[in-house]
Amino acid sequence: MKKVFLFPALMAAFLFASCGGSSTVSESGTAASATAGAITYAIDSASSNVEWLAKKVTGQHNGTVTIKSGQIQSDSGKLAAGKFVMDMNSIVVLDLPATDEYNAKLLGHLKSDDFFSVEKNPEAAFEIVSATPIAGAAAGAANYTVTGNLTIKGISKAVTFPATITMSATDVTAKAEFDIDRTQWDIKFGSGKFFPDLGDKMINDAFTVKFNITAKAPAPVAA
Repeated sequence: MKKVFLFPALMAAFLFASCGGSSTVSESGTAASATAGAITYAIDSASSNVEWLAKKVTGQHNGTVTIKSGQIQSDSGKLAAGKFVMDMNSIVVLDLPATDEYNAKLLGHLKSDDFFSVEKNPEAAFEIVSATPIAGAAAGAANYTVTGNLTIKGISKAVTFPATITMSATDVTAKAEFDIDRTQWDIKFGSGKFFPDLGDKMINDAFTVKFNITAKAPAPVAA
C-alpha cells in the first residue's frame, strides 16, 4: 500500500524536473508570421513527440505526449514561424508496464483537474513568436534562440529557450530541452510554494519539456 501513496506525489510535474537547458517564462506574445514566399513544412506526427520526466526525491516517472498536427515555416533558409498541437489524451507512462495498475492510476491522476484537466483542455500547443540564429554555433549544438507561446490548461505563457534546428529542401528537424515552472500553468499539486509541510511528498516545481520535431515539405507537383 505504501507504493500507492507515493504516486500522487510523483506524478505532479507534467514533464521533467530540473534536467534540461535554461529558459525564461514571460507573458505570451504575438505569433510570428512568414512571408508569402516561405516554405511550409507539415509536422510528421509519426516521428514527432514531446517527452516528459517528472522527479522528486523518492523517484521519477517518464513518458511521452503525441503531437497531432502542426507546421513549420522557413524563410530564406531560416526558421521563421510555426505551431504544433499536442493531444493531451495521448499521455503515456513508459517506466511502468502498460498493464501495471499503478500506470492506470498515474494516468488517471495526470488527466484529472489536479493536473491537466484533460476533459476540459484536451489539447496543448506551442507557437513560435521569434527565432533568432545563434552566431558561431558549433555543429550539432543549439543554433537558435526560440521564443514561443506554450499553452497548457488554456493558459499561454511565452517561453524562451535554445533549440537545435536542421533544415533542408525536404524536411526540418527541431530539438529542444528546457526547464519551466509548472505552477505558471496552474499545475500546483504537491508544490511546496502552495502547500506547506509536504515532506517527501513535495514535487519540484521545475519541469523540463523536450521537443522532438520532424516536419516534411510538400511533395512537388508532377508536371
